Amino acid sequence: MSFGKEIHLTVPIPKEAEHIITKESIDFLAILHRTFEKRRQELLGNRKKVQESLDNGTPLTFLPETKNIRESPSWSCAPPAPGLEDRRVEITGPTDRKMVINALNSGSKTFMADFEDSNSPTWTNMVVGQANLYHAIRRQIDFEINGKQYKLSEKPAVLIVRPRGWHLPEPRLLIDGIPISGSLFDFGLYFFHNASELVKRGFGPYFYLPKMEHHLEARLWNDVFSLSTSHLGLKQGIIRATVLIETLPAAFQMEEILYELKEHSSGLNCGRWDYIFSFIKKQRAHKQNVMPDRSDVTMTVPFMNAYVQLLIQTCHKRKVAAMGGMSAQIPIKNDSDANERAMNKVRADKLREVQAGHDGTWVAHPALVKIALDIFNENMKGPNQYHIRREEVTVTDKQIADSSVPGKITEQGVRDNVSAALSYCAAWISGNGCVPINYLMEDAATAEIARVQLWQWCKYASKTDTGKTISPSYLQPIFSEESSKVSKLPGIDPGHVKIASEYMAGQVKSQWPSDFLTSDLLVHLEGVGTVGGKSKSSL
Repeated sequence: MSFGKEIHLTVPIPKEAEHIITKESIDFLAILHRTFEKRRQELLGNRKKVQESLDNGTPLTFLPETKNIRESPSWSCAPPAPGLEDRRVEITGPTDRKMVINALNSGSKTFMADFEDSNSPTWTNMVVGQANLYHAIRRQIDFEINGKQYKLSEKPAVLIVRPRGWHLPEPRLLIDGIPISGSLFDFGLYFFHNASELVKRGFGPYFYLPKMEHHLEARLWNDVFSLSTSHLGLKQGIIRATVLIETLPAAFQMEEILYELKEHSSGLNCGRWDYIFSFIKKQRAHKQNVMPDRSDVTMTVPFMNAYVQLLIQTCHKRKVAAMGGMSAQIPIKNDSDANERAMNKVRADKLREVQAGHDGTWVAHPALVKIALDIFNENMKGPNQYHIRREEVTVTDKQIADSSVPGKITEQGVRDNVSAALSYCAAWISGNGCVPINYLMEDAATAEIARVQLWQWCKYASKTDTGKTISPSYLQPIFSEESSKVSKLPGIDPGHVKIASEYMAGQVKSQWPSDFLTSDLLVHLEGVGTVGGKSKSSL
């Protein structure tokens, strides 16, 4: 199938996705790429400049040049779109067929179908995942396996899609010799095939936008939305996007991000785990920011509390949803006491969120939906809490960047980080981006925290509570021991554990940690790195 000599795929199109990867859809992606790729690269370059400034000791602050946006009382965002008025519980997960049906039937208000952190971006995952959403929207996704039927309910959850962040490419689709942005690939295919159908069914194309670090990145998304809507001849404003505030720079630009997406905005989300990762990574050059065990960095420590309070105040000031974060707990079978303790953690977390003023929350497992719903139903009588303005809150730039966290570094905490990083990276390379580890449903953010903490502890020769100095040589036997354990887990390829172990061993010796492990490990996925080889084909 030929689409032009300047567009190339490095992998075959799966049969299940032949209606997704078409001449028309690829032509649309090419328009997006050729219009926006230069700006994307400029914005990624700006991230490096900000990091250099932070490394040199210049702290992040609220931007003086956008003070008028923050202080103006005269603007607000778009009203909630159909199906997004009440978002009290949202479930998230990757886009495999069974997961899509179970999530849509879970009883949650919405389902965030994830092409990002809970997904390993194998070619099959990306394009067959698009096919699954295409069929779910048209109620054509039902199937039977081993005598068990999977069928959509009469009133499934409202669908929201999370594309990859601006930093990730889709290396298996080359346009003019350059890989297309993963963001534009994921957004573009979903929007092209489904926007009109969603509007016909009374909803719209709704998105979660991850990993942004500047309000100009939100402006880029807004321009993508406007062009895409116009190109398909649809009414402007049908798109809604919720932005995950999961980087430290974005915490200083919440109002500006909402402003840039104004007619397309449906709020902000506390992407708590990625936020912790970003907090450590961005302040990497300063020893005073060394953190204790990952388990000590809770939502109640000063910098996390400040970010939550500011997010709720900002969203309600502009009349959009302030979404809470993920409860990663999953049911613990065959141990009722341990399961009850885990579920009580979920209840406490959701109660804290609703009482703080959040309009909804995230869960990772269908069994947690009712627990979260009960908490929000009891404490939030209306569809949201936009009326709770939190005008008494004042959050300073120093509070946002406050790295004081009580706790200590324990040998078990070190080992837990090694185990989590190895387990997740090996599973990700194998094609699974949503991994149960120690009765928690983990995605890339957990592995990222583990990775940068191990790097940070080595960089600054931190000591455990027993007085042992953490260094690459101290970690070497722990990597070996945990690699052996992880290799024996069901579904884990020992060869992938070896890759993960070598990667992590290199990371803890580096001057600086890499920006994202997903960028580093992408080369190990199908079809990546084969450009110019036998698998390259013109579309």
